[in-house]
Amino acid sequence: MPDKKIMTTGFGAPIGDDQNTATAGTRGPALMQDVHLLEKMAHFDRERIPERVVHAKGAGAYGYFEVTADVTRYTKAAFLSQVGKRTEVFARFSTVGGERGSADSARDPRGFALKFYTEEGNYDMVGNNTPVFFIRDPLKFPDFIHTQKRNPRTNLKDADMFWDFLSLTPESLHQVTVLFSDRGTPATYRNMNGYSSHTYKWYNAAGDYFWVKYHFKTDQGIRNLTRQESEHLAGASPDHATEDLFNAIASGNPPSWTLEMQIMTPEQAEDYRFDIFDVTKVWPHGDVPPIKIGKLVLDRNPVNYFAEVEQAAFNPSNLVPGIAASPDKMLQGRLFSYHDTHLHRLGPNYQLIPVNAPKAAKAQNYQRDGFMRVDDGGGSGPNYWPNSFGGPAPDAAALEPDYPVHGEAGRHAYAHPNDDHSQPGELYRKAMNDMDREHLVGNIVEHLKNAVPRIQKRQCALFYKADAEWGGRVATGLGLDLAEVQKLADMTKEERAAATAV
Repeated sequence: MPDKKIMTTGFGAPIGDDQNTATAGTRGPALMQDVHLLEKMAHFDRERIPERVVHAKGAGAYGYFEVTADVTRYTKAAFLSQVGKRTEVFARFSTVGGERGSADSARDPRGFALKFYTEEGNYDMVGNNTPVFFIRDPLKFPDFIHTQKRNPRTNLKDADMFWDFLSLTPESLHQVTVLFSDRGTPATYRNMNGYSSHTYKWYNAAGDYFWVKYHFKTDQGIRNLTRQESEHLAGASPDHATEDLFNAIASGNPPSWTLEMQIMTPEQAEDYRFDIFDVTKVWPHGDVPPIKIGKLVLDRNPVNYFAEVEQAAFNPSNLVPGIAASPDKMLQGRLFSYHDTHLHRLGPNYQLIPVNAPKAAKAQNYQRDGFMRVDDGGGSGPNYWPNSFGGPAPDAAALEPDYPVHGEAGRHAYAHPNDDHSQPGELYRKAMNDMDREHLVGNIVEHLKNAVPRIQKRQCALFYKADAEWGGRVATGLGLDLAEVQKLADMTKEERAAATAV
């Protein structure tokens, strides 16, 4: 029996838990003292030079956001303060896992990133075209993305890597269901929705706060590709979505989206039936009906792709008064990681690149010097605070209202019972029609057949736990013994992993 291998930091110190970020109590927020998370994320952010680690292939456009409903009872954000108010926006759409030369039709989530040039500074909403994500803790993110990339030995996409991780991570099932439906291959960037996925905090002028989710619903209608259509486009027109967006705007046919918000009070959240900060879950519309609040329109193409789209840097920590982060662990990790990776990819002064610079506000602080400082660098003013020479000072009005945190500092899993199967099962049974289910099963079988049988069985067990018919159809398509799949489905996550290990 070989000696057990112990996971360590880059400096050889043993790691006790690689699945749960250290937080203040079970609901967070994350703790800066989690040096393992910081080391892991910082290294991951620097793995690719010079393209983005994720979201490398993308297209962008300028436009505006217009407020269509009064939301001042929920937020004091200036750009949302008045019906009819317009704010300039830059948007970037992207695939996630592929390189810059990959096909637009790949089966992959699509990035949906918006930069609002508000009078209180830039606000970035960095989301996807899906309302959920594969994982709910940032410690798992580098590993997850590695499985979506290439095998380190062969430099080929690897179905065993892909499905091994997912089948050992049951929380991924909801997003896997979306990804392998036809929604996993949007026909164009104009024909897909955009979601914050994460929960955010809105707060008003009186200091009352609310938990919210963003839903940008396409006005062009949802249109997806079948597996066969996407495979054809990958060869015939690999840049079809990039071309479609550019040509639509150039021809005077600007795409638009209606923004709908789900809004929940802290009291509702406290007693809700699952943790509202779990990004693998949706808030059912029957529980939290969305309200329409605005319109996004994209009507101007970039002049230079590299200067504007490739150098665009979106960061979920770019927030404005009236909008703040939630304790969502994945969001907490992204607050660090995005800024960190931009520093690596674009340099310490990436905020001075025109597409990233504030347009309706002036940046004033004491950050100085560094590579590619292209303005006056603060001129002759002081480079420290506090000072008595008239330098910019903090404004207490910009503080967000407090919210309670409690519990012991440590590596906590989500406290609510982690039911990772109910929502995917409901999606299969209630939201999909017969054709949708047929395509879903066919798409899964076509991809999962390339993995080894023990991984196929483990993943099929997750489908079976969500819906017995679904799991049975996939097992049949793969030629698996359904009794073995059922037996695995009755096991715990740990028992299932042990039973299907090498």
